[in-house]
Amino acid sequence: QVQLVESGGGLVQPGGSLRLSCAASGFTFSLYAMYWHRQAPGKDRELVAVITRTGSSTNYADSVKGRFTISRDNAKNTVYLQMNSLKPDDTAVYYCYTQIGGSIKYWGQGTQVTVSS
Repeated sequence: QVQLVESGGGLVQPGGSLRLSCAASGFTFSLYAMYWHRQAPGKDRELVAVITRTGSSTNYADSVKGRFTISRDNAKNTVYLQMNSLKPDDTAVYYCYTQIGGSIKYWGQGTQVTVSS
């Protein structure tokens, strides 16, 4: 079955960096775009970044442009989110996501990122 397992979250000071990973299994990873979303307390889940199946194109929410970088390693079935210059507003649970067959959506369990001094 399809599984998405995030890791790499934690507590970091403002201005710091973290790299999130999402290990995928149960489907042909290289055929699908991959996404990172996040949900802060009391807020709706929002799209953070997306990467095409080959990694040739990426897109970001305005709030993270220039600070976050999404990448993938199709040989390792893993997508990454490098987060630099972190701010308290980046505090959220970060989720890996993909959509297979045009309509079937899969989410990971999420990883908590807390930015605080």
